Amino acid sequence: MPVRPRRAAVNQMTSMGRQSDMQEQEIGVADIGGTHARFAFATLARGRPPVLGRETVLRVADFPDLRAAWRAFLDGVGRSAPRAAALAVACPIHGEELKFTNNPWRLQPAALAAELGVERLKIVNDFGAVGHAVAQLAPGDFTHVAGPRLPPPRPGVISVVGPGTGLGVAMTILGKETHHVVEAEGGHASFAPRDAFEDALAARLRAKFGRVSVERVVSGPGLAEIRAALPGAAEALAPADDKALWGAAISGADPLARAALHRFCACLGAFVGDVALIHGANAVVLAGGLLPRIVGLLPQTGFAEALSAKGRYAALMADLPVWLLRHPQPGLFGAAAAFAAKAD
Repeated sequence: MPVRPRRAAVNQMTSMGRQSDMQEQEIGVADIGGTHARFAFATLARGRPPVLGRETVLRVADFPDLRAAWRAFLDGVGRSAPRAAALAVACPIHGEELKFTNNPWRLQPAALAAELGVERLKIVNDFGAVGHAVAQLAPGDFTHVAGPRLPPPRPGVISVVGPGTGLGVAMTILGKETHHVVEAEGGHASFAPRDAFEDALAARLRAKFGRVSVERVVSGPGLAEIRAALPGAAEALAPADDKALWGAAISGADPLARAALHRFCACLGAFVGDVALIHGANAVVLAGGLLPRIVGLLPQTGFAEALSAKGRYAALMADLPVWLLRHPQPGLFGAAAAFAAKAD
């Protein structure tokens, strides 16, 4: 891993990005997931991060395709199509057609700009957009989670990890004044059990799914799988769905769900530590919709201990700053930041 500068030589956490030298302009931005499509206008200007306008949230199921949802957004705000747009999409962005996992829309990048009525279009993976957001957001958009309270150094590497419906991974490489994001599908790496319980959990999931990725465990649906593998789960009535289960885990109303949450956080910590080792990271940023709800519980769950339990590298990992991204719309913000970075 890279050698980190001495703490005394590092300033307090500062804004981690720079806009390209360009005149102020307004673009349309979208964050398209499996259930919702979010839209806004964003203002880009030299020397400052993107500024988002009012957000519009539409249900994917209510529209046959992105073009129809985009038109509904524009009609709803009483605007014509902007000259440029940036999209964050919940799928790999390679190939002639982009296919979502939990969304029936299909996107053809070559034709998409014309369909949306824009002259320029930037498409990024949704978690790649989060990586761009990490490089541009202000200190107040982050909450300290573990390790020293140090900002990521420039130059340096940030591992970005976020559990939600799936498990996102990206790497943000900070230069002195610019940044680069490497999009990845690290959540589909193989799950690595650490003890007898996780061995049994992996065997149970293997029988159900075949191959067991980390995402089967460290994601929203993973909590139910962990709870079902706990001793006594067969005799205890589980909450009706994932939303109810997470609520019961956070409140403590279901002791098995709370125990599953502790195990979930420990598995997350172990995976985050693995990603940081692979990336050679100087810092970690956690993101996703689940973690802001449980950040106060993380110190009780063994998250930090699992992250640093890396044998001969335990001391190095314990010295890794870990932050939580708290911005309400990192996908929209990150799509705008990715578009700005394109002009660098």
